[in-house]
Amino acid sequence: MVLSCVISRSSLNWSPLSLLLWVSLVPILGCGGQLANQLANINIFSDAEEIKLGGEFSAKIEEELKIYADPHISDYINQLGQILARNSDRPNITYHFKVVQDDSINAFAVPGGYIYVNLGLIRFSHTEAELAGVISHEVGHIVGRHGMKQLTKQYGFAALAQLLLGKDKSQLETLATKVVTSGVLLQYGREAEREADTLAVQQMHSSGIDPNGIMTFFEKLLGTEKRQSTKIGKLLSTHPGTRERITRVNRQIQKLPVASYASVDSIRFQAIRKRLRNPE
Repeated sequence: MVLSCVISRSSLNWSPLSLLLWVSLVPILGCGGQLANQLANINIFSDAEEIKLGGEFSAKIEEELKIYADPHISDYINQLGQILARNSDRPNITYHFKVVQDDSINAFAVPGGYIYVNLGLIRFSHTEAELAGVISHEVGHIVGRHGMKQLTKQYGFAALAQLLLGKDKSQLETLATKVVTSGVLLQYGREAEREADTLAVQQMHSSGIDPNGIMTFFEKLLGTEKRQSTKIGKLLSTHPGTRERITRVNRQIQKLPVASYASVDSIRFQAIRKRLRNPE
């Protein structure tokens, strides 16, 4: 039997144990570098495995961050996010949308369907479509499995597979701590960010939300990058240039089928903004 260094389509259907055994032969095959390059760009974990890791990461994140408890705002963000998730290419997993009490203009996604939205982002958005654009971008990261690909690239498939197959929960907790403190899930890379933008536009279109909202959000960012660099630095650190994003998104929107979108705004969104200005 001839063993190949190439990951085929059929090999992606193997169980983690089978793949782990195969990876253990890499030194014998002499193709470690080739395999590493392939594994860095694909995801070979099941939904259940991703959700297991994501649950550990989210628990650790919520020990560090202050989750905003106002049910009016958290319910609104969850409902808006669920609409986008249902109209994505990965509607079969459970999505969790939570609001973080943080004034920076940011949102981020964690493997397994966990998405966190800062209060600063909600305040910065002038319309529901703008806010939906950023949330849709984060849904795009989940759909593209960018988090798992990044973890595989950072820690290696074998290490992650061993943790998932093992029974020692403390090892998973240790990994979760390392991932959260290192910020590795905020470092997707620009190609992943471009894909998330593309998916965001399609998800908004499919949800009946005007995708021009994401473009107007980018235009606002462009006007505030110099004035508020400390607030938006995390949001832009690994993203393509804002001008490039505007151009690419605009080109994609122009190619979409003609559709009648709901208003770019909503009465409920404005009520949420008012509530943030005047909390009870």
